[in-house]
Amino acid sequence: MIMNLKQYVRNIPDFPVKGIQFKDVTTLFKEAKILQELSDMLYDKYRNCGITKVAGIESRGFIMGPLLAVRLGAGFIPIRKPGKLPAAVYEESYSKEYGTDAVQIHKDAISEGETVLLHDDLLATGGTMAASIRLLAKFNPRQIYVNCLIELEELNGRATFAPDVKVDTIIKY
Repeated sequence: MIMNLKQYVRNIPDFPVKGIQFKDVTTLFKEAKILQELSDMLYDKYRNCGITKVAGIESRGFIMGPLLAVRLGAGFIPIRKPGKLPAAVYEESYSKEYGTDAVQIHKDAISEGETVLLHDDLLATGGTMAASIRLLAKFNPRQIYVNCLIELEELNGRATFAPDVKVDTIIKY
């Protein structure tokens, strides 16, 4: 087991705009042993939760999300930026620390009563994740779990979620 995953996260100052300290998770994925450990940690956390769908947020949620879905025997659902999904979609707009944006999901992505794990690389102010949770709630799931690889605790992104949303992160700053 790798004890300090933080050492594998690259910090990029002033990206994508001045004042942002970007946490680059791609450095976590380039070594097989670290990728395997992340996969094992996530699987161990959610293997007994009855997850039927893993939803990953564009784009870094598309890396661990499908890996985890396969291990859990669940389907994978992409949550994407506008204009990327070809069929009918739901859309939610949100503010983030350096602008505004929106996310979309196919209207037929999830069936009512499913248990969904929402995965992304980073929880900062919570805008993207909160919008994604609102998208998933349109399907009336039994439960929504939220997982991020990294959480920037001082930005208090968790405060944007309802109390019943279960949130877990692996690396905290």
